[in-house]
Amino acid sequence: MISVKDKNTERKVRHKRVRKNIVGSSSRPRLCVYRSLSKIYAQIIDDAKGATLVSASSLDKDIQPLLAGKTKSEQAKIVGEQLGKKAVKAKINEVVFDRGGYIYTGRVASLAEGARSAGLKF
Repeated sequence: MISVKDKNTERKVRHKRVRKNIVGSSSRPRLCVYRSLSKIYAQIIDDAKGATLVSASSLDKDIQPLLAGKTKSEQAKIVGEQLGKKAVKAKINEVVFDRGGYIYTGRVASLAEGARSAGLKF
């Protein structure tokens, strides 16, 4: 019998492999991305403290009006811009990008591009 590959399980394996090398510190926290079928979530985490410093997602009430009628990639870019603005306001300028095991294309790349355009460096 042929077994069906579970893409999410394979993504989690990739994420664990990447997380061996990527660690967020107080001076340079980690920007972590999670992508579901319809939504996208991003948060900036200080792994030394184990705390989320800033977060943004396509479910946030203040972002919802901006997302109406946009494609998922455009929504991801807006979420990235909002996250970048919040981070700069919280005096976070440099981050380490954790793509969460996802391929750096499409919505993940759009979110990163939006965060860079708002002033984050990675």
